[in-house]
Amino acid sequence: MCYSARILADYRRYLRDYDAPMSLKEFVDLFWRRAADPKLKIPKALELAFDDPQTPAEVEIKALIDRFNAEQASKVEAELFRQRKRLADAQRSLREKSTKAALESERIANGKVEWALGKLADLRRHEPIDEDSRIFPLHYAPVMVIENGRRTIKPMRYGCRLAGKPASHDIKFPGTYNARRDSLDGFWKGTFGVSHGLVVMDAFFENVNRHRAEGRALGEDEKVSNVILEFKPASGQPMLVACLWSRWSAPGEPDLLSFAAITDEPPPEIASAGHDRCVSPIRPEHIDAWLQPDPKDLAAQRRILEDRADLFYEHRLAA
Repeated sequence: MCYSARILADYRRYLRDYDAPMSLKEFVDLFWRRAADPKLKIPKALELAFDDPQTPAEVEIKALIDRFNAEQASKVEAELFRQRKRLADAQRSLREKSTKAALESERIANGKVEWALGKLADLRRHEPIDEDSRIFPLHYAPVMVIENGRRTIKPMRYGCRLAGKPASHDIKFPGTYNARRDSLDGFWKGTFGVSHGLVVMDAFFENVNRHRAEGRALGEDEKVSNVILEFKPASGQPMLVACLWSRWSAPGEPDLLSFAAITDEPPPEIASAGHDRCVSPIRPEHIDAWLQPDPKDLAAQRRILEDRADLFYEHRLAA
């Protein structure tokens, strides 16, 4: 399962490298919706991509981002004030008498002050770091599709809610951020061969049993523990990861665009690192054929998935 990935977020690179402009209206809608629902997860790299707006839509998106971050900073500053007061009260109590309750209050307040300071620094930061581009299930990411005969980038949630299903589908099937290739004709029937997309990634992350990652058997009396490995092509080239996507609609609800990354059996270097799945990157020459599938010729789509991009994956412990 590809539970996390590092994606390309710079929309100008999509236009330059793939002749795929962003559907800015839908990005405006997404940032508008986040203003009303701060639980919507948008990677910071998508925000930073609009730091130098050039068009009216980009200016609107930038204003929405700045307003949201200012509101979040105000809330964090209020929490920081509360925790600093709590810390001062606990330290005052400890000077009079050391108690378990005061020590615990001091510990918690210290942790929350540290978190708040880090959060404020992150909200105000404009220098990109690798983590800014990392997505997890239910985060939004740019997905390449074909619309009106042209490649287009749309924001979609990582975690596919199929059209016609209830919203509870997300809870009943929490693993729908990945679509196993061996289930394309089952669970994903009606989406495979109909709604195809691509996500540009430069790395993906997996939970792997520590003993398997270290190439050894589980020790006697040793409990299974996990490590997180980062996999990326040794060549440094981006991966055009095959995806399925859906547009979900319901009365009184905003439309939800969401996607799942297709996963397949791993190449030897990933299997030897202890993991049993791998994303499915396609070759650049198959982009348009993948994005414009013929529902009556699913075999052609399977051939694209079988003709994997020629990549060798390096791995390391994730930071």
